[in-house]
Amino acid sequence: MTSRQEQNTGTIEVREAHRFDVRLLEDYMSSHVESFRAPLKIREFKGGQSNPTYLLEGESDEYVLRRKPPGKLLKSAHAVDREYRIISALYAAGFPVPRPYVLCKDDAVIGTMFYIMEFVRGRIFWNLGIPESTPEERSAIYDSLNETIASLHCLDFAAMGLTDFGKPGNYFARQISRWSRQYRASQTSTIRDMDALIEWLPDNIPDDESASIVHGDFRLDNLVIHPTEPRVIAVLDWELSTIGHPLADFTYHLMAWQMPEFGTGSTGLLGKDLESLGIPDEDSYARRYCERSGRAGGIDNRNFYSAFNFFRLAAILQGIAGRVRDGTAASAHAANAVNSVVPLARLGWQYANRG
Repeated sequence: MTSRQEQNTGTIEVREAHRFDVRLLEDYMSSHVESFRAPLKIREFKGGQSNPTYLLEGESDEYVLRRKPPGKLLKSAHAVDREYRIISALYAAGFPVPRPYVLCKDDAVIGTMFYIMEFVRGRIFWNLGIPESTPEERSAIYDSLNETIASLHCLDFAAMGLTDFGKPGNYFARQISRWSRQYRASQTSTIRDMDALIEWLPDNIPDDESASIVHGDFRLDNLVIHPTEPRVIAVLDWELSTIGHPLADFTYHLMAWQMPEFGTGSTGLLGKDLESLGIPDEDSYARRYCERSGRAGGIDNRNFYSAFNFFRLAAILQGIAGRVRDGTAASAHAANAVNSVVPLARLGWQYANRG
């Protein structure tokens, strides 16, 4: 069986559905990206389920292009303009993201809106156990992940000019409503656990209105690790970012410890010998985050957060199922994500029952 690392690492020839006139992009970059020098070579990254992502090779520099996929899209999905805005603000604040170069809203160039950013060379791990590493390096990498997400949640988004990037209040109510609608719009079959979560979640929201920048999909394979050092040098894929609840963001990240290995949605850590791997257990990892983010009281209502995040991830993957149905999915392995929706919904409903 092909591993997730093999499935998602490297580039391929641009898929037929994602091709465009290279000369138009070359002309655009010559006018808008100061460091670019023609000619331009283009490959498509294997990984990614949502926005098609390309490696652009100029005469001396390399870049990454992220675009909206072609075809019919769900409302508010694939917001590459928002992604460009948050990366620009974070880069200016010194947070580890690629350098942004330009956002193009003119569909005439390649057919959809896109942006161009720096290509950050490093390591991306698609297996949470990082089998090619040592226990010491794994421990340091996971500590860097913890430090990175805590530092994100401590940024002053108002001082960064991001007060209108999201609505700080009623985050969970709005998210539950949004993902319920998007799930219904992409639904391909009846999943009773999702129906139960859609009914249960709005009535069990904790009374906590904390607000911060949230990534929305903070996980190991969305991070670039230094080529030789065990530290995060870039956080990728900001499509789902907003001003939201930091605990929603962190407990989404914690799902890595709560999931077994199933489907292609993720390779979970549940059941692994974490001590021998050098990976912290869920509770100690959460305590370290709370220390770094100034949350002295720890995390109450964790069962609600877990139920919410399993529901949300199931809804996201159901959206991929909808794009498979409509023929607009960006990854050759997107169809496999469909198989994860039912077990994710089941896990979410299990946490809801504990709550």
